[in-house]
Amino acid sequence: MSDMEQLYNQRLRRYVMAMRKQKPDRIPIRPFVAEFTAKYAGYTIQEVTQDYQKAFDAALRCAADFDWDAIVPNMVYVWSGLTQAIGLKYYAVPGVDLPADTPFQYLEPPEENAWMRPDEYDALIADPTGFLFNVWLPRVSADVCAPGQPNTYRNNLSFLKGGMAMLKYFNALGAQVARMRKETGTVSAISGILKAPFDIIADKLRGYKGLCMDMFRQPKKVLAACEAMAPHLLHVALSGADPDKNVPIGLWMHRGCVPFLSPEQFERFYWPTLKWSIEQIWAAGHQVLFYAEGEWNPNLKYIAQLPELSIIYHVDRGDIFEVHRAVGHKFCLSGGIPNDLLAFGKPDDVREYCKKVIDGVARDGGYIMDASAIMQDDTQVENVRAMTEFTRQYGVY
Repeated sequence: MSDMEQLYNQRLRRYVMAMRKQKPDRIPIRPFVAEFTAKYAGYTIQEVTQDYQKAFDAALRCAADFDWDAIVPNMVYVWSGLTQAIGLKYYAVPGVDLPADTPFQYLEPPEENAWMRPDEYDALIADPTGFLFNVWLPRVSADVCAPGQPNTYRNNLSFLKGGMAMLKYFNALGAQVARMRKETGTVSAISGILKAPFDIIADKLRGYKGLCMDMFRQPKKVLAACEAMAPHLLHVALSGADPDKNVPIGLWMHRGCVPFLSPEQFERFYWPTLKWSIEQIWAAGHQVLFYAEGEWNPNLKYIAQLPELSIIYHVDRGDIFEVHRAVGHKFCLSGGIPNDLLAFGKPDDVREYCKKVIDGVARDGGYIMDASAIMQDDTQVENVRAMTEFTRQYGVY
């Protein structure tokens, strides 16, 4: 066995033990770094968005230079070669719609012209896949023709280019994971993706404002739509899951936290189908990385209902010490190091905060070091280095 393979196995064991709430040799370091990688490697954000090979190289360089245990193969996930191939309207792309050093932006649809109209719930509920293909896709793509419209050259080309782009990119992702293992001994942090059904409606169909109105005007339709989509999203999650059942399925949550929803709305609309999905995934032997973007502490009593060890709870704006008291006995925690501290603080401040978090939540194992949220280009290199080196030295069990 090569030295790099031994290093990979050591890191994988460390990462898995922490996620299972055990004590490895030391705290794993698993930063979710996105545009930070471009800054560190000397690329513009446009370059890593337009050329995924540069994004792969930048991620790999960070993994090697910082000696991290696990990373996402590419956290700059809006590859413009795919979004532009099919003419997507809901992303603003660096260097095309935005300055070259501005991260991509999601464009919320206008309330009066959302990608799904308020009277179309029945069609979505009856056939989610058919609705997305026949109704939603022609609306979100500048080139795709709706059924019944005259076909065009650009319509045909969008499917050809889109299919080729997806095949090329996802095949390259597999090669990137293998390259991480072989060249730097780095573990892929996640495998597969899960979305909450409610977030699909809010993010990609009705928009947040439209969905807020729907919760009052047609709540039963909203619930039925979530229930109709849940099995499809579960299938997607399990299709991309780690066959060895080591690394978790990623779940980024968007519109379910305060102030987007009250805890009562969360309980009624957001939670039932997401809870069911996580329970099904856990029954199949996979954990979920529960990436709680925003402030989720008011909903901790619901999250505590999940089966023990079924998730890794990632803390963003919530109080990580409160999270630890509420669910730390059931789940591994990660994150909790504020992004504004990493962007605007000093290395000594970062070390002090890391010590506070390690002392407060990691003494008995079950903690993974990371920033609160995905790190973009405002994150300072010296602060990431301070977080990494301090954890490596102080986080030994």
